[in-house]
Amino acid sequence: MTSDSDLLARRFEGHRPHLRAVAYRMLGSLSEADDAVQEAWLRLSRSDADAVENLGGWLTTVVGRVCLDMLRSRTARREEPVDEPARLPDPVISSADGVDPEQQALLADSVGLALLVVLEALAPAERLAFVLHDMFAVPFDEIAPVVGRTPAAARQLASRARRRVQGAAPAAETDPVRQRTVVDAFLAAARGGDFEALMAVLDPDVVLRADGGALRPFSVVRGAEAVASGAMTFSRIAGAARPALVNGAAGVVATVDGEPFSVLAFTIARGRVVELDILTDPERLARLDLTVLDR
Repeated sequence: MTSDSDLLARRFEGHRPHLRAVAYRMLGSLSEADDAVQEAWLRLSRSDADAVENLGGWLTTVVGRVCLDMLRSRTARREEPVDEPARLPDPVISSADGVDPEQQALLADSVGLALLVVLEALAPAERLAFVLHDMFAVPFDEIAPVVGRTPAAARQLASRARRRVQGAAPAAETDPVRQRTVVDAFLAAARGGDFEALMAVLDPDVVLRADGGALRPFSVVRGAEAVASGAMTFSRIAGAARPALVNGAAGVVATVDGEPFSVLAFTIARGRVVELDILTDPERLARLDLTVLDR
């Protein structure tokens, strides 16, 4: 005989993929997203679930509230201004042949790394209002209590975030074949240390972001010449590159003895690389599941 707690657990599990997707967009961290979803389960298990009319909506706002608290705690520890990201989000790695079904919910709405980087620079309340409303269609009258504002003020938060996202996130190439063609051209130029070929494949205003964790903190390089000048670094990466999808777009995972030492996420537009995000943080790379590349 199935107990009430077992039934509640089953109902919760049905919502888990959606809740993890919400938390990932809010936090940009897969492990923190899992923590937020687990906290939502704990709160549900301590509540009167029978009194909840819309369990999915209730859980979504609970996860939003948990994530908001986590973001505010993270922001309080930062010394950098909020309009500059302090880290690269966690990448979602898939086989170059396609995104796994279990990752579909996580990456729905084309949540590329470039978009998550923009979200990282939003104030916590702005990020919550934008993510819940624009990505998950949560009404402002349900968002308002979470951020402690009126519905009208919550709408303003989302509008301000939307303007920043639209102004910062490039209109990226969506065709996977054209993406891979540009990435392969970049890798070929990097392998050969061909500065002119690198310049040809990089947008003049390309932005490179690198996150090496505690030992090599987050840094930004702007401009094709400056980015191409790092060709010696790229040649090492290119020589050990394995094609992959990074958040659903053509990317690269570089490995040594089967272990990852970098992930490259490319944003392609107009046939050139407009953004290049490189994660080399050993602690975060160690948590990546590379078995997906062999599927």
